[in-house]
Amino acid sequence: MADLTQNPRPAKTLGRWLKTPWTLSVALLAAAAVLDPGNFSSVAEFAATALVSTAKYILFAVLLLAYLKATGAEAMVARAFEGRETRMIFLAALFGGLAPFCSCEVIPFIAGLLALGAPLSAVMAFWLSSPLIDPPTLLITAGALGWLFAIGKAVAAVALGLFGGFAVKLLRGQGVFASPLRKQPAAGCSSCGGPKLDAKPNWRFWTEAERKVKFREEFVSNGVFLLKWLALAYVLESLLVHYVPAGVIAGLVGGEGVLPIAIAALVGMPAYLNSYVAPPLLAGLMEQGMSAGAAMAFMVAGAVSSVPAMAAVWSLVKPKVFATYLGLGVSGAIVSGILFQLV
Repeated sequence: MADLTQNPRPAKTLGRWLKTPWTLSVALLAAAAVLDPGNFSSVAEFAATALVSTAKYILFAVLLLAYLKATGAEAMVARAFEGRETRMIFLAALFGGLAPFCSCEVIPFIAGLLALGAPLSAVMAFWLSSPLIDPPTLLITAGALGWLFAIGKAVAAVALGLFGGFAVKLLRGQGVFASPLRKQPAAGCSSCGGPKLDAKPNWRFWTEAERKVKFREEFVSNGVFLLKWLALAYVLESLLVHYVPAGVIAGLVGGEGVLPIAIAALVGMPAYLNSYVAPPLLAGLMEQGMSAGAAMAFMVAGAVSSVPAMAAVWSLVKPKVFATYLGLGVSGAIVSGILFQLV
């Protein structure tokens, strides 16, 4: 028998695997099989059917994200921060939903923009819209909640970015945020560097060997990432639909009015869910009685309060700016929910 003490790498690999969404998915299904064997087949079938039905969205999202990364499309985002401030705010809010960044890349990207003198108003517009939507999230949301909800979330992302950008512009005009940056901004994580602001995209990425390798790596890594998180999401949704009484959900965040929407936004901020996990779970909650407006508020507030998004803000700017970011996020989530409910 092999002595794992002589070669700790297998043990470390096993430890990392045990902390992945795969393990949690298997554990939850195993618990359902043991505690309620009569309904296990129904629970497993619900999750598997939902995952298969979303497969086409996963494939397209992974191909699109790999293409954007291989071509260097993030260079286009940097150009949104050139020119007049009002123009920058509009473009930053728009490109925030299109930027193909991983969660840690946004930190060095924003650090570079601030170091180059980009106005805080435009940066805030990008910060608020970027966590809300990106090409894969748009497709996953459409697959779980329908295109109306996905488009509504995309519109909410841009609108929230504009709201935050112009609010900061107004406050800066009155002397607030005169010195928004910390003395030594964080440079980001070591596992991935920020995009080069002066780079040019190559839309025919297959003409360069390095970009082809990048496409393949991004396709595999993002495919595995989406698959493992969505598998967990649909297992959780299945358990939610099967075991949580509809009356509980409907009583808390169901019905009309502003109160359920405000509650959903306030609950959504601390109870952040991965952007790929949230849509399937919200689909289950809406089946149980959650209103569409409350679902939108929950999703918007949760995305703004994500750990990567908040870490990016906290690591680069002073607490006053951080508090403004969160305030704009939760108020924008409530307004988004109210407007979506009216639609």
